[in-house]
Amino acid sequence: MICKPSALLCLSSVWGVLLQVAAVKNKRVSQGQFPATKDVTAIEGGTVNLTCRVDQNDNTSLQWSNPAQQTLYFDDKKALRDNRIELVRASWHELSISISDVTLSDEGLYTCSLFTMPVKTSKAYLTVLGVPEKPHISGFTSPVMEGDPISLTCKTSGSKPAADLRWFKGDQEITDVEKKQERDSNGKTFTVISVLDFRGDRKDDGAIVSCRVDHESLNSTPHIAMQSLDIHYTPTVRILPSTPLPQEGQQLTLTCESKGKPLPEPVLWTKDGGELPDPERMVVNGRELTITFLNKTDNGTYRCEATNSIGKNSAEYILIINDPNAYPGVAATDHALIGGIVAVVVFVTLCSIILLGRYLARHKGTYLTNEAKGAEDAPDADTAIINAEGSQVNAEEKKEYFI
Repeated sequence: MICKPSALLCLSSVWGVLLQVAAVKNKRVSQGQFPATKDVTAIEGGTVNLTCRVDQNDNTSLQWSNPAQQTLYFDDKKALRDNRIELVRASWHELSISISDVTLSDEGLYTCSLFTMPVKTSKAYLTVLGVPEKPHISGFTSPVMEGDPISLTCKTSGSKPAADLRWFKGDQEITDVEKKQERDSNGKTFTVISVLDFRGDRKDDGAIVSCRVDHESLNSTPHIAMQSLDIHYTPTVRILPSTPLPQEGQQLTLTCESKGKPLPEPVLWTKDGGELPDPERMVVNGRELTITFLNKTDNGTYRCEATNSIGKNSAEYILIINDPNAYPGVAATDHALIGGIVAVVVFVTLCSIILLGRYLARHKGTYLTNEAKGAEDAPDADTAIINAEGSQVNAEEKKEYFI
């Protein structure tokens, strides 16, 4: 370039050209610069990292801003006085910061800015999960009488989103329950309530009913509350003999097995609706009745009665003394078997005799008739045989059928 007499004008023209060239160059470079961010999720009270990356950067500054558009970090320089916010990494290609002790108010849209011409931005949404409180079970008053209604309420607050409550009895889940949820006073978290209704049953005494809180913030370790059931019920009673076939002269012990809550103590033994007749041979020791030397006068109905504060129940045992020289069970079986065999043999014999008699009667009558017809006009026995219809001469014409 050749400048004219005015040197100042020449210099100004050259500078203008240089600025235009630089502007074009910056524009070309900036077209390849784009900040990249990702949405993140944090648990209330935890720590979260916000990362902004630029693949192509010609020493252009990066900045992180919070949802209120307050600058948190400009390159490696901290702009907001918040001890929870720290610098993780700062370079021309990346700006990463961390926020510790995250609160629900930290949730929102964060902005990463790349100061090119024009400024380019990328946004990342921070979601904060509200951790549900440990559940509490209420409504159980111990003890509960068998058959009485039971209503248990499980409650947890502070979850975001709303937590899920599940009931279990032992390892078995109970699905027929009532659930409801409502917002807490802060307007962000939820209180969840679940009610379990059922009736007291003796089989549930001592069972553990648990309420479990499931929520994504708990990292597969749910909160659990437990309630042990205390059910009172009337006794159940049965009598167990020491031998199934008591015999005269033996000793017999009858054990009264009673179950109930409270445990029924003691038990009452009676015979045929009255007191035990021979206290010297019939000894009661706790739940056991022992008859030391059996005889046939001991035959009868023995009753054991158990009582607790809920009610009473009883069981009976019928005593029949067996002959020690006999084996009733085996004898009865043998007699029945022998009787059955004899009955079958008699029946088969009678049937055989009847069929044989009918056969002989028919067979004999046919031959007598033929011989009689042949012997009516015969002068002697030889002629009678020859003239008989059953002879060999008439064999082809006459046929006989035997049944």
